[in-house]
Amino acid sequence: MTKAGSKGGNLRDKLDGNELDLSLSDLNEVPVKELAALPKATVLDLSCNKLTSLPADFCSLTHLVKLDLSKNKLQQLPADFGRLVNLQHLDLLNNRLVTLPVSFAQLKSLKWLDLKDNPLDPALAKVAGDCLDEKQCKQCANKVLQHMKALQADQERERQRRLEVEREAEKKREAKQRAKEAQERELRKREKAEEKERRRKEYDALKAAKREQEKKPKKETNQAPKSKSGSRPRKPPPRRHSRSWAVLKLLLLLLLCAAGGLVACRVTELRRQPLCTSVNAIYDDAVRGLRGHDILQWVLQTDSQQ
Repeated sequence: MTKAGSKGGNLRDKLDGNELDLSLSDLNEVPVKELAALPKATVLDLSCNKLTSLPADFCSLTHLVKLDLSKNKLQQLPADFGRLVNLQHLDLLNNRLVTLPVSFAQLKSLKWLDLKDNPLDPALAKVAGDCLDEKQCKQCANKVLQHMKALQADQERERQRRLEVEREAEKKREAKQRAKEAQERELRKREKAEEKERRRKEYDALKAAKREQEKKPKKETNQAPKSKSGSRPRKPPPRRHSRSWAVLKLLLLLLLCAAGGLVACRVTELRRQPLCTSVNAIYDDAVRGLRGHDILQWVLQTDSQQ
């Protein structure tokens, strides 16, 4: 006997106006689907059952205005309990609740609340008070709502702080990643520039070597210029032995000096000098030795006439 309807017949049979009484029904599970089919049941009594928890879809029963969950074994309420925005009266007496969900702060219509006989967190128990009469239960609703709103605000601030920390961490990661990417781009740029410089130097070296190679044939051309088109190439002058040529020039120079000295000794006033007297004597002896030759005689006669 765990579900409504198995004891006491159909839920509609228990509906009295807008009130549905399911107390003392030995329930350990809330028949949410059947309750959702009865939107007129704005007052729901689930007290004195064996409920240990409420299903998540219980929060879809937003038509509820008054809810009695007292004297069960509830250890916690659903996280979205605050969706029951029309709830004005809530009885949670004698359960096993320690805390309330943060969404409880959204129950803005709540006017009456009873949290007695629960092992509440000390801070929450202090806010809730004793709730011994109608006035205290109304104060309990107001104070608990304010307390839960403060907790919600604190949690929201903490959530925002964590988000900010996460955003800052993400910004740092992105900045670090951008710095790393920029460093890698700079490195690639530097390597590319170095590669370009290396290739430029190689090109300049090849170009210089090519120019140097082109200069060598030009030097040879300057030493032996090519003949014009259509003309015969000039024959290179015959080589002379420089040493023999120097000896020949020396002999010719000596011969000219001797001839000049001989002419000076025979024609000028120097013929009376002792040196010229010896030279003339040698010359006369040579002439007498060669008189037998006709040609020499003719040359000597011509010379004598002069």
